[in-house]
Amino acid sequence: MQPSVLEIGDSRYPAVLRKRLGADAPASISALGNLDILALPKTALFCSARCPGSAILRAYDQAAQWRDAGRCIISGFHSSVEKECLRILLRGSQPIIICPARAVPKRVPEDWRKPLASGRLLVLSAFAPTAARVSTELASRRNYFVGALADEFYIAHATAGGHLAGLIPHLHAWKIPSRSSQPNSPV
Repeated sequence: MQPSVLEIGDSRYPAVLRKRLGADAPASISALGNLDILALPKTALFCSARCPGSAILRAYDQAAQWRDAGRCIISGFHSSVEKECLRILLRGSQPIIICPARAVPKRVPEDWRKPLASGRLLVLSAFAPTAARVSTELASRRNYFVGALADEFYIAHATAGGHLAGLIPHLHAWKIPSRSSQPNSPV
């Protein structure tokens, strides 16, 4: 399966990216899977790499609730908590959008194949095909991309002073509602 490329002028290119990211909107997006998923209400899932146990359990419970409710979730699914949430979500039938902090993978992971074939998975990348490795910079840019596409966001845990904490003011400026589970959270 070859990825589609959505250029910024393409009618299928999400207008919300141009609106929220302005000049920082990617010139093109690579997409693998069902593009119709982009039209659904989306909850962005974020979690810092370091996360306390209590937040981990809440995130897993929340992922199971989204799965059972059929909610479309968008995330990089990169941190260990996000990866486990993806495993929980893949056991359901709801739509999922995966945004790697690199190019669309050339080899689709085994656990993505069935959801891709059934039309409930979309893999989106804002990076050139040459971006083969994840970096801190690409992960940060990916988080802004995910946030800009979302209709609401959920932060399982944001480490104080971390990269994710820097995204929160932008999410608020874009007037995206929070569904954060983090008590006393800055969100």
